[in-house]
Amino acid sequence: MRTKNNLRYLLIGFLALLTFSGTAHAWWNGEWTLRKKITLDATPAGADISAPIGTTPVLIRLHDGNFQFINAKDDGSDIRFVAADDKTPLVFHIEKYDPVLNEAFVWVKVPSVKPGEKTSLWLYYGNSGGKAVKVDDSKGTYDSDTALVYHFAEHGSPASDATGSGNNAQNAGTGSDGSMIGSGLRFDGVKGVIIPAAPALALAEGVTLTWSAWIKPSTLHANEAIYSRRDGANGFVIGIDKGIPYVEVTNANGTQRSPVGAPVAVNSWHHLAAVAEGSKVTLYLDGESYATLGVPLPALNSAATLGGEPTPGSTDPAAVTVGFNGELDELEISKVARSAGFIKLAAIGQSGDKAAKLLIFDQDEQPSSLLSWFKGGYLGIIISSLTFDGWAVIIILMLMMLLSWYVMITKVKYMNEMGKGNALFLREWKQVATDLTILDDTDSEKSKSLGGRIDSKGWKTMRNSSVYRIYHTGVEEIQHRLAADRSLAQRKGLSGRSIQAIRASLDGTLVRETQKINKLIVLLTICISGGPFLGLLGTVVGVMITFAAVAAAGDVNVNAIAPGIAAALLATVAGLAVAIPALFGYNYILSLVKDAKDDMHIFIDEFVTKMAEFYKE
Repeated sequence: MRTKNNLRYLLIGFLALLTFSGTAHAWWNGEWTLRKKITLDATPAGADISAPIGTTPVLIRLHDGNFQFINAKDDGSDIRFVAADDKTPLVFHIEKYDPVLNEAFVWVKVPSVKPGEKTSLWLYYGNSGGKAVKVDDSKGTYDSDTALVYHFAEHGSPASDATGSGNNAQNAGTGSDGSMIGSGLRFDGVKGVIIPAAPALALAEGVTLTWSAWIKPSTLHANEAIYSRRDGANGFVIGIDKGIPYVEVTNANGTQRSPVGAPVAVNSWHHLAAVAEGSKVTLYLDGESYATLGVPLPALNSAATLGGEPTPGSTDPAAVTVGFNGELDELEISKVARSAGFIKLAAIGQSGDKAAKLLIFDQDEQPSSLLSWFKGGYLGIIISSLTFDGWAVIIILMLMMLLSWYVMITKVKYMNEMGKGNALFLREWKQVATDLTILDDTDSEKSKSLGGRIDSKGWKTMRNSSVYRIYHTGVEEIQHRLAADRSLAQRKGLSGRSIQAIRASLDGTLVRETQKINKLIVLLTICISGGPFLGLLGTVVGVMITFAAVAAAGDVNVNAIAPGIAAALLATVAGLAVAIPALFGYNYILSLVKDAKDDMHIFIDEFVTKMAEFYKE
């Protein structure tokens, strides 16, 4: 019964070790092996945003300093974002993911960002399984008030509207790699990009509007139009005049331009935004209010031009005059007046150098559950490549490992208890060996307790002693023979035959004690010798199946072969993991067994000698 209970406790402990998780927070999904906490810090110590923000798309820049590309899928399809409650998935889309350059740009829709506070979210990745598929949703990343978003990630093709509204550009511009956020557009002041008219972009007089983009002027010419939209006598232009950003509105009352502010430096990136609300248009530069024009927007239902003013009478609709010379990236147009906090968060969060004030990346976390750990990294790739036969061999080896550890633990515990009992008995025996009168005492309890030398506490220790059990056999044999002599009124003594018979009884007890000591040790030898061979069998079969699969597919490459070979070798590793601890444990147990046998042999010789001297015939 004790053996069954010990095995049961060992199994329960092993399963508890596999399922135990010591992370402070719940894990959103156990199939993802890595996560990182990201904090948006709008407090005075961070981005210092005091104006309302609300729900906003946030740019998450990933690089080798804050993201382990080697542990993510090559296309980033295992990336997930979860709210601070670690339960609610967040909508996001990937603008760019490059595992070679270790660079990625991801836009995440973060709800209810509050000014002056910290907002947290979780980034999950590290799932090599087939269930980790792309869940990008560029349309869902933006709210219904966002009419147009150009990332300019297209090369040689017209810019595509990331909002899913279909407000794509009419013609392709000149691409510029390494722009503010991935790719952008480069303008030469001669040719622009046309944004066709669309119902979603139509403006009534006095409506709300937010226009924003990143600009990098390469010259400081006069009246360089960045965005121009004219419809008859009405017009709305955003540009830069000798380095001074401006917004210009044309209506029935004429043309009015925003007040002059400080100029920007050439060849430097700046976030420029214009917010129209009611009877005014506010111009923002790098998230701060730059100028205000007290004029409402006019009605506009025409196409718009990026990079300059359309050239009148030109056969090329993209030809421009007073064009912008420089680069432009991340154009966004919304049919709502965004708050100052919203504009500032975008300017800081999308900036490469200032983003560190807003976005705080914690260290990666891993679930402490061994089952989850097994799914991550190289080991996860190996385990996912295991075939059925490999799993069968490894499961058998795991059972052998459990069995070997059970034998080692229980046997070492048994031998240690026996060693303590033998040491206590032999220490008391030295005192009794000088006078063996207690052996033939009519009070059997007195002889069993070595003349009352052993108390209840010592008895609990000594009952595990193999030497004591041999002593007990000798006492019973002596008392049995001396009792027969007393009944015949013979003198006290033992004949040579009696001593030989007692010696035979002691040797019989020795054999039984040896059998108890050696019980189950043979299982360790089976694990030591059989584990590696069973693992080797799994490896050979796994390699055969891998090459057979490659031959059937007709595609020979390292990526097809390596996972299968690595998984096959896992069986050999498992076999060695069974054999090596069992070998060490076996040798240690053998040393304990040898000590116990030596104690029993020595005691029998000493007991017989003392008995023959004391009970002379």
